Amino acid sequence: MTDQVDNWHKLARYDTNMQGELHANLLRNNGITVSLQPLSAIPGMNSGIVLWVEDTDLVEAQRILATIPTDGAALLDEMSDADFDALSATQSNAPQGNSIIDDNNGGND
Repeated sequence: MTDQVDNWHKLARYDTNMQGELHANLLRNNGITVSLQPLSAIPGMNSGIVLWVEDTDLVEAQRILATIPTDGAALLDEMSDADFDALSATQSNAPQGNSIIDDNNGGND
C-alpha cells in the first residue's frame, strides 16, 4: 500500500473559496481527482483554498487550468456582440422596482 500524501501535488491556490471550487469542478468534469484544502478551519470563512491533484493527473490539470482566461479584458475581447446582446436582453427583462408595492390598482383608499 502506498502513502497517498506522497502522490499528491499542490496545483493552485485561490484567494476565494468559490474560485477554487469552480476550478476544482472543472477538473472533476474532466476526470481528474481533486482534493480541496480550505485555508481556514472556520466554516463559511472565505479565506482561500488550495487544490491538490495526484501526480498522475498533474500535467493534465495544469494544461486545463492554463486554458482558463484570468484577465477580465481578455475575456471581454473573446465575447461576441451576440453574447452582449443576450446579456442586455436578460437584464432588460428583469422586473424593475419592488413587486410587493401596489401602485393603487385596487384596494381600500
